[in-house]
Amino acid sequence: MPTSSLPPTAPAVFPPASGMSILFSAAQIAERVAAMGRQITADYKDKQTGQPIVLIGVLKGAAIFLSDLARAISIDNTFDFVAVSSYGRARVSSGAVKLIKDIDNPIEGHHVILVEDILDTGLTLSYLRGLMLQHKPASLKIATCLDKPSRRLVPIEADYVGFQIPNEFVIGYGMDFAEIYRNVPDIRLYPANPAR
Repeated sequence: MPTSSLPPTAPAVFPPASGMSILFSAAQIAERVAAMGRQITADYKDKQTGQPIVLIGVLKGAAIFLSDLARAISIDNTFDFVAVSSYGRARVSSGAVKLIKDIDNPIEGHHVILVEDILDTGLTLSYLRGLMLQHKPASLKIATCLDKPSRRLVPIEADYVGFQIPNEFVIGYGMDFAEIYRNVPDIRLYPANPAR
């Protein structure tokens, strides 16, 4: 779907999530996150340095995904958060990434995984990857719940991907539209032209 057909701001009344098509059910998400956890465990089991892997979640959208992923990883891990803004109340990223909250703890010498809800343009993760590399981690990888490669503006790929999706706006499982729908347990397609 071309992004120009998307309304620039949130509607006055939000349509109920129950009327939106389910893209991935809660069961499908749980199964895929468990598989990602097994893969990360396998990739890091021989890299144990006595320090936990640090998962850095991008607030707010990745919070639920990070929580589930952390529990699916069988080796010691901890987490921290960063907050950035590029959407505001719009359905399309503005392209300008603004850091709102930095990590709380040092990551130098730690194995780090940036955890994002959705990789689309790549601007946010490219910005955050550069920022995290300045902290000199032992390694830095990216895990994303959703990958939308058709929207990519910068060359960046995730090391761990839950699902690849088409260029559709989605909500649920932590992802929102103007702070609504984060608690929807599955991932749903937001309608292109919601009834007002």
